Amino acid sequence: MANPRSPKTRRPSSLLDIDGLLSYSARILSVRSLTVSELRQKLTKRAAQPSGVDEVIRRLQESNYLNDQAFAESFANWRRKNEGHGKARVVRDLMARRVSSEVAAKAAQAAYAGADEETMIEQYLQRKYRGHNLAELLCDEKRLASAFRRLRTAGFSAGGSIKVLKRYAAQAEQLEDMDDPERSA
Repeated sequence: MANPRSPKTRRPSSLLDIDGLLSYSARILSVRSLTVSELRQKLTKRAAQPSGVDEVIRRLQESNYLNDQAFAESFANWRRKNEGHGKARVVRDLMARRVSSEVAAKAAQAAYAGADEETMIEQYLQRKYRGHNLAELLCDEKRLASAFRRLRTAGFSAGGSIKVLKRYAAQAEQLEDMDDPERSA
């Protein structure tokens, strides 16, 4: 017997008017913060009339329940403080959440204004390689390259990453060639 809640057997949801869309918006925004674009996509699927989506979004923005700038600032600060990611990763993640590039860059710049990237990289390495002696671990070129890629994916600059990795491994200077695709081609 099929699961009654599986996508194939679930009955289609009914289309909603403006009041229904407002109620639906309140329900989903109480669970998770969304950007304007993310909410617009969800509402479009449920709206009886496309004009209702714009009206609901306008009302939510006027009431300050929906604000991409505030969302981006909160997101960037949370990512820096709690996850220890670099600025580039935060911008990339905000843009994946459909925040405009200008708003994402501005929020990341504000969140990382007083942060020392090298200290953040050190903390990131200590957290990710907990229990290991970094000098011994990074002597192996493959592990060094892996650590460098991990730092770059976490949003740290190539220069800052290499500068910190040089403290643990002399061959870290070779990583500069790895980061520049034109040199290695």
